[in-house]
Amino acid sequence: MNDLVDKQAATGALTGLALGDALGYPTEFDDVPAILTKHGPWRQMPLPTPALVSDDTQMTLAVGRALRTATDRGVLSPQGLERPLREEFVKWYRSPDNNRAPGNTCLRACDLLEDEGRPWQEASQTNSKGCGANMRVAPVGLVPGLSAEQRAGAAQLQAALTHGHPTALAASDLTAHAVRLLAEDVEPTGLVGRLRSYAIENRSRYHRSWLGDLWTRAGDASPGAFIARGWDECLEVLDRLGDAVRTVSPETDPCLATGAGWIAEEALATGLLCFLLFVDEPVTALRRAACTSGDSDSVAALAGAFAGAWTGADAWPTEWADRIEYGSDLLTLGALWDS
Repeated sequence: MNDLVDKQAATGALTGLALGDALGYPTEFDDVPAILTKHGPWRQMPLPTPALVSDDTQMTLAVGRALRTATDRGVLSPQGLERPLREEFVKWYRSPDNNRAPGNTCLRACDLLEDEGRPWQEASQTNSKGCGANMRVAPVGLVPGLSAEQRAGAAQLQAALTHGHPTALAASDLTAHAVRLLAEDVEPTGLVGRLRSYAIENRSRYHRSWLGDLWTRAGDASPGAFIARGWDECLEVLDRLGDAVRTVSPETDPCLATGAGWIAEEALATGLLCFLLFVDEPVTALRRAACTSGDSDSVAALAGAFAGAWTGADAWPTEWADRIEYGSDLLTLGALWDS
């Protein structure tokens, strides 16, 4: 097993997420033929100059800063995390740099979160399971020393502040869990099975201390019924992912097998598929994810987080890592959690 500190899993995951985001940002709304026409063969896709990122990386940093604030103040708790998350999300919402095609769900929810007297559950968009819920969750899987309950609760809470659909919560939980497993050197060949077992184990577990009465706003009969809807959709896409890993050609658009990635469970599955197709070629995994017909920046960001958590900081060319936007912020958080 690699030592987590030696391989710098947190630095690798955060850098990989941003690099994938920067590769996929210019291709996000194009189909594969258009991407190939504009950028050439996908296996040779260059990192753009300048290497600008989207709201995916911006909001990942917001989650990371909120986690740093909350853990600096003591043991991570729902009450300790909710306020820093809310403050960071509103700060992002009001930033002049929030001009990178942000998702409508995040914009609507953050506008409501700005009212400090409003319970966050009233801001949550319970009908939305967009990938904005989990494209930013990787830091939750990288913070050392968390219990399984803390990690799951934090992953679901950061999603729920904007995306309150149960599938958004479950997919965020699974994404953070996958990042953690890879950082801890769980073999990628067994990853899909481990995630499936985790989903089954947690299918009816509602984290009330983290989510409060969120479930009552979605029309379900009970907290268990609410969250089970999300886990069931994730289990379905994990089954598709398991089949795809065995059968899909690396030359085929991964979105055709596991979905375009606009919604949370498909972003997880397609990001994982790109990583699993190229476990030993992390840069190729990013390029494959960026050359897709779906939400290319989010899919590539997640693929980069998985690849970086598994391989570590050495996964990425120095010339790329040195010029990624927000590089110093990413390295600061990475160094904190790698130490």
